Order: sequence, then structure tokens, then C-alpha cells
Amino acid sequence: MQSETASIVAAAVENNQNQRENAGKYLTFKLSSEEYGLEILKVKEIIGLISITQIPRTPDHIRGVINLRGTVIPVMDLRIKFGMEAIESTSETCIIVVEVNQEEQTVRMGILVDSVSEVLDIASSEIEDTPEFGSEVNTDFIQAMGKTRDRVIMLLEINEVLSGDDITLANKTAEPSDG
Repeated sequence: MQSETASIVAAAVENNQNQRENAGKYLTFKLSSEEYGLEILKVKEIIGLISITQIPRTPDHIRGVINLRGTVIPVMDLRIKFGMEAIESTSETCIIVVEVNQEEQTVRMGILVDSVSEVLDIASSEIEDTPEFGSEVNTDFIQAMGKTRDRVIMLLEINEVLSGDDITLANKTAEPSDG
């Protein structure tokens, strides 16, 4: 009985620590009717949809590359990456340029989203751990769940969303940036 109580207390302490670590500012965006959030510090800029040059023999979720002020940046369609149906772009479709880290390298990559919503300051009291869905469902890419204004926002861990293969491809297609 004591070990069971100790386990419950340890889980509560860990949950509290995760809430504090995940609190902060998030850029929120939509894919279909779902809302997602990215830590604002990982976001470098948001641009409207511009011409994307396709690259042959890349995975379906890699849309191609863009020329952003002289720097070639790979663009990934987050809808397709998440297994959603591809849709036609609208006036609200945009590219969020993020910085990801892999093996002591920083890479810029664009993620195509349906629309950007707002920047939210999410307090630790509004954050919960990602629910468990069993061993067959991988939710490593979800950092936590934000609960704000009667809605749930999936807070993404962008380094987990972008697989090692995505980042390797980004390294091969992007020119080194000066910044």
C-alpha cells in the first residue's frame, strides 16, 4: 500500500514538473479542425504561401523547397505527415519556418499549415500530459496538451515531428544560412 501511494505521489510530482517546463508562449495553428501549438522560440517566421519547387523522389510529405531571401529551405506538408488528406491551398495557407536541432546542427525547415491562429501564453495550470493511447499509438511528437478557452491544443515537440530522415533531407537540400 505504501509503495502504491509513493508511486502516485511520484507521478503527481513528475506531472507538476512537466507542466512547469511546458508553460510558455506558443504559436497556434490549424490543420483541418484541430489546433496545434509550437513553442514560439522554435518559430523563426511565418510567411504566406509562396512558390514551392518540387524535388523528385522525396517522400509525399516533403512538398519541396522555397527560396527565402536567398536561402533554400525545405518545406514539409504537416497534413500529409500526420496522415490527413491533402487539400488545395487557400488564402490562409502559410508556411511556418522553424529551427530544429539534430546532432549538434541547427536546421531551418518550413512546415505548411492550413492557417495560423494566434500566439498564446499557456500557464502551467492549463497544461496536462499527453494521454496514453496504448503501445501501438506513438504520441512522442506531442509535448503536452494545452487547455485554454474551452478548447484543447496539441502542443508539438517539433524535433519529434520532424524525423531524422526529414532533417537529413533538409540538410542536403538547404544551403547553409548566415544567421
